[in-house]
Amino acid sequence: MQRPSRGTPPHSPPASDVHPVLRRAAAPPAALDLLAQAQHGLDEAVAMETANDRYAAAHLAALRTAAAVLAVRGRPETSERRRRAIRSAWEVLPEAAPELAEWSVLFAAGARKRARAEAGIQGAATWREADDLVRDTEVFLRLVERMLVSQPALPQPRVAPVDDGSAPARSAAVRSAPSTPRLRPTGARRDRRRPRAG
Repeated sequence: MQRPSRGTPPHSPPASDVHPVLRRAAAPPAALDLLAQAQHGLDEAVAMETANDRYAAAHLAALRTAAAVLAVRGRPETSERRRRAIRSAWEVLPEAAPELAEWSVLFAAGARKRARAEAGIQGAATWREADDLVRDTEVFLRLVERMLVSQPALPQPRVAPVDDGSAPARSAAVRSAPSTPRLRPTGARRDRRRPRAG
């Protein structure tokens, strides 16, 4: 297991993890752009030829996904919060989207490793860690896409819906419901056809 670099404060997030989205109200199209960047970064991560590069690219894609959530749900900080130390996106995300708290913990734990990988420290990330992070980021991205698209303020993405349990897929299932034959209670038919006692 790689130890954190000694020059980094214990609770100081990497500079690239600090996101100013809570200080600036972002429009929904910006969230869609961040999701597109996250997908592009995830595709690049798969093509990376070193474990460090793959890990760093996947973690950055996860960070952009979190930024998309904050762009939609984030609120301007109060004067009291401005006096506090700058927090990372992973610290702010659970406040804006409590349902993503576990994901915040997962990716926050990898922020320091990503910083070491970006610095080119040999062995900062293993291939298994990089591949696991790619899979986790992909699941996180799909989850956020479904979550944000279900909000009326966010326009629908220009992609074909996928039957993965998302809201559009459920709507399609509801529209096709009339074509399904209705089943009557079998007990009622048996009662009507029961012969009379002689």
